[in-house]
Amino acid sequence: MEPLVGTSWLARHLGEADLVVADVRWYLDPARRGRDAWRAGHVPGAVFLDVDLDLSAPGGGRGLPAGRHPWPSEAQVARVMGAAGIGPGVRVVAYDDAAGSVAARLWYLLRAHGHDDAAVLDGGFPKWVAEGRKVATDAPSPRPAPFAGRLLPGFVVDKAGVVAAQRRRLLLDARAAERYRGETEPIDPRKGHVPGARSAPWTANLTSDPVPVFRSPADLRRRFEALGAAREEPIVYCGSGVNACHDLLALRLAGLGGTLYAGSWSEWSSDPTLPAAVGEE
Repeated sequence: MEPLVGTSWLARHLGEADLVVADVRWYLDPARRGRDAWRAGHVPGAVFLDVDLDLSAPGGGRGLPAGRHPWPSEAQVARVMGAAGIGPGVRVVAYDDAAGSVAARLWYLLRAHGHDDAAVLDGGFPKWVAEGRKVATDAPSPRPAPFAGRLLPGFVVDKAGVVAAQRRRLLLDARAAERYRGETEPIDPRKGHVPGARSAPWTANLTSDPVPVFRSPADLRRRFEALGAAREEPIVYCGSGVNACHDLLALRLAGLGGTLYAGSWSEWSSDPTLPAAVGEE
C-alpha cells in the first residue's frame, strides 16, 4: 500500500471489508477534543483513535520526564489496534484535520510494528468535506482482530540513543522554526533545540493551497537532500513525537529514510542535565 492516498482513492474503496479508516484528530488546545470532532462528523465507517490515550503510553504530560506523548508498549499497540479491527491483511487509512501532522503518528506506529498496509489521507478531513463527500455521525462497531506486531529495530530511538548520536548523526527538528531557534516556547520546559540539530519544519512538506496537500516526491527529495538526509539517515524529532512523523512520511515519499526520537523535545527539555542550543546551526 502506498503511504499516501487521495480522497478519490478512499471514496472508491470505502466500505471494503479489509479496510479500516481511522480518525486521529487531536488538538493542543485542551478545550478542543478530537473525539468531539469525530462525533460531529467523520468519514463514513471511521473509528476514532485518541493520540493521548491510544497512540501514547500512560504517564506523559507537559514537563514530565517521559515527555508529552511517550511511545506505547507492544502490548498497548496490540490491544488498541486489535480493538479497532486492525489485523493481518487489513489496510489502514488515517486522517486528521491538520494536513496529516497527527495522522502520520498512526501510520508510523503501524509501520514500526511491521504493519506496512497503512497510509495517510492526503488533505485529510478538510479535503474530504471540501469535495462534498459524505459525512457520517454514527459510531461503527469494528470486529476485533489479532494484532501481533512487534517493534522493529531502527524505527525508534530513545533519549540515551540521541545523546550517543548527538553531533555524530544528522538530527532534524520538525517544529516551527521559531521554536527551534528558541525565540518562543509555548509548551515545553525550555527553549531551543537539541544541539547539532537542523531545522526541518513539517509545514514545509506541504503545498500552499487553501487545503494543503503534500508536495511532490521530487520536491520533497530536493528539500531533504539540502538538509543532508540523502547522505545519512536522520533522527527526526518534534515537540512530542507526533508531528515528526510528518517529516518521516515526507522522507518516505522522497525515497529516503529516518528514525523517530519518540520522546522529542518535550522529553529532552524536561531533563535539566541535557544541553539546549538556541539560534541557527
